Amino acid sequence: MKFSKLLFGLAACALSATPLGVLAQQPIVIKFSHVVALDTPKGLAAEFFAKKANELTKGKVKVEVYANSTLYKDKEEMEALQLGAVQMLAPSLAKFGPLGVKEFELFDLPYIFDNYTELHKVTQGPIGQSLLKKLEPKGVVGLAFWDNGFKSFSANTPIKMPADLKGKKLRIQSSKVLEEEIRALSALPQVMAFSEVYQALQTGVVDGTENPISNLYTQKMFEVQKHLALTEHGYLGYAVIANKKFWEGLPADVRSQLEAAMKESTAYANKIAKEQNDKDLEAVKKTGKTQVYVLTPEERTAFKKALAPVHVKMESRIGKDLLQSVYKETGFDPTKF
Repeated sequence: MKFSKLLFGLAACALSATPLGVLAQQPIVIKFSHVVALDTPKGLAAEFFAKKANELTKGKVKVEVYANSTLYKDKEEMEALQLGAVQMLAPSLAKFGPLGVKEFELFDLPYIFDNYTELHKVTQGPIGQSLLKKLEPKGVVGLAFWDNGFKSFSANTPIKMPADLKGKKLRIQSSKVLEEEIRALSALPQVMAFSEVYQALQTGVVDGTENPISNLYTQKMFEVQKHLALTEHGYLGYAVIANKKFWEGLPADVRSQLEAAMKESTAYANKIAKEQNDKDLEAVKKTGKTQVYVLTPEERTAFKKALAPVHVKMESRIGKDLLQSVYKETGFDPTKF
């Protein structure tokens, strides 16, 4: 992280730490940083939250949204939140393993959710709430889970079977589970920041990637990827989080109003996630630059069979009891393939 940027953020945070009574006539400023485009599900939901927060607090809170890594890149933002340089983030769930909360890596497991109904049994139920609570010792308050969508593989060569990815350099987020996933396909995992992926694909530093369609489209990766297979092998979602000290220091009425705004924003975020991905898939097809392939049931089963061993290998890392409770909710059984 650039030292000057962090100092600037901390200085702003120091100003926001001035007793709220002194700043009674000024709005409470919440800096909300994220790394994706404005017209993605997360980008739209962040803007929706900013609007709702202003409405429900009657102007007491001003949420400033910084999209597309304009404030911090995804490798920097978590530290910035913990230090108080920003007050809110919505990082992808893969970011919490490196933070030390390995249980969140269950969301990276391939095919653990077949659809949004199975997913929401976990994120909107007791399991999801217990996971958010695990963030508090890290100085982080977990507020909600927001969907993006299900990830699919792209490359410059056709993808129909797992063997088609053998030897390919595939970009992933920093996640032990995702590393194991790519190795299970005999491919080469390449960890890099989201903001660097387009150029890496363009220059051949990586051969392909895994993304929900909304990310592939809004980051224009379709310009540098000739093939997309709708494997829908993994889920990409976000946890909306806040700096714990900041959040708990808010006046009780303001915090309650922000929680109401977050509840509305979460319903909105999860509603538009699938709609946006479906819309962006049609847009990708219309460009004519990326050939979209729909797997047959047999090909999808082949991917499940190739990736099921990842569950067994990661069981001790994530927690056997936790995984069993998730399998009970979703009906997934990694041993049947």
